[in-house]
Amino acid sequence: MRGIMVFLYEWKHFLRSPFKLIALLLFVIAAINGLHNGSALYKKQITEIQKIQQNVKEQKQQFFTRYDEGKLISEDRPWIDLSTPFWAIRSIPTYQIKAPSTAIVYSIGQAEQYGFYKRISFWASPYDADMAEEIANPERLQTGTLDFAFAMLFLLPLLLLILLFNLKSKEAEQGFLTLIEVQTASKNKWLISRMAFYLMLCALVCLGLLLYGAMLTNVFETTSGIFGQMIFYSLLYLVFWSVIYFFVLKYGKSILGNTLQMIGIWLLLAFIIPALVHQGVSIVKPTNLMTDFIDTDREKRQELFDQPDSIFQEKLNVLFPPIEHSPVFKDKTKIDRARSQSAIALVNELKKESIQRIEMENNDKNSWIKSTFWFNPVSFFQNRFNAISTTHYENYETYRKDIQAMIDKRIEVLVLDIWNNKKVNKEDFIKYTEMLSKVK
Repeated sequence: MRGIMVFLYEWKHFLRSPFKLIALLLFVIAAINGLHNGSALYKKQITEIQKIQQNVKEQKQQFFTRYDEGKLISEDRPWIDLSTPFWAIRSIPTYQIKAPSTAIVYSIGQAEQYGFYKRISFWASPYDADMAEEIANPERLQTGTLDFAFAMLFLLPLLLLILLFNLKSKEAEQGFLTLIEVQTASKNKWLISRMAFYLMLCALVCLGLLLYGAMLTNVFETTSGIFGQMIFYSLLYLVFWSVIYFFVLKYGKSILGNTLQMIGIWLLLAFIIPALVHQGVSIVKPTNLMTDFIDTDREKRQELFDQPDSIFQEKLNVLFPPIEHSPVFKDKTKIDRARSQSAIALVNELKKESIQRIEMENNDKNSWIKSTFWFNPVSFFQNRFNAISTTHYENYETYRKDIQAMIDKRIEVLVLDIWNNKKVNKEDFIKYTEMLSKVK
């Protein structure tokens, strides 16, 4: 009964506090804006993917028509012969796409930092210019774009601070605490009861916002378990800050002192510690400038082409042993052309070596950051929100691996069919399009 009375008292107090009402309203507006930004990005990516798929379908149909009509050699470019594996496979429009999760409405994460589609070609790699960083989420905030995760991580603690800052301290300043202790038997229970009202209020607001976001992108229809995970980590984050503020209020003596302590803790956990960690990572694990990858693409590729045919051929044989038993290997009139067209396989291996070093450095850096989560909780929750929304670094690492797998498959099929002197017809071209559009 006393709990209900406390709740009723706090409800009346809340309604009579314009400052708290405005703070809650601003938080809701910011969160809704973030949800709409995430929803807009989701719809934009889906629309772009549909355009790509439609263009691919139309291009494939054009090549099917050329095979039906027997027009395998271009009139304006006679060197292009679709009956050869090299030009047939090269002509296939193939994309590796990272379809956005409906949960991107909650956390944009690194979705705007990396590309979400990649055209696969012989010379492609997961670190081409169209896959490079564009702009990070913190930079987008400077232009007015934020996501729901930002509102949760940085604005929710501020909202909670505004709702709680004068609990107990006002009574302490006016000398009512002794009277309250006589009536309630415990100041801590009285304080917890008052905090519980605002905790429930924030929890209901967060739940409503999560439901609203789920309706924007149909989270319930396409992604199982996502909504429950978002609720769990959102409430856990709310409880985390509530516990911190409880101890501040418990031992605080004045409104000003409590407010300053809360703001100081918020600044420490939300900005200072993450900034120090970021600076530490930059010193211990400097950013890879990809100079090795650039050197591979420019200098090492030329060094490879300058090698004698015997060494070049030996490397191809090691990479693809069936070559030594192929028809072209024994035909001196065709071996030079086959070797030239197979050079992309060796270049691809050089790129993979440099990419592996880049990925190792990135994983070391991420492991170092994860080791700081025990004193860097805001970054931990940010990573959890990103992981749930599949906009985490690891999601894009998997995407890059899928791109490389498609490139490897494309080159392997090309090289083996070149050395087997395969003649490509429409049925073969259709098999190519089906086989090279899937990751093993």
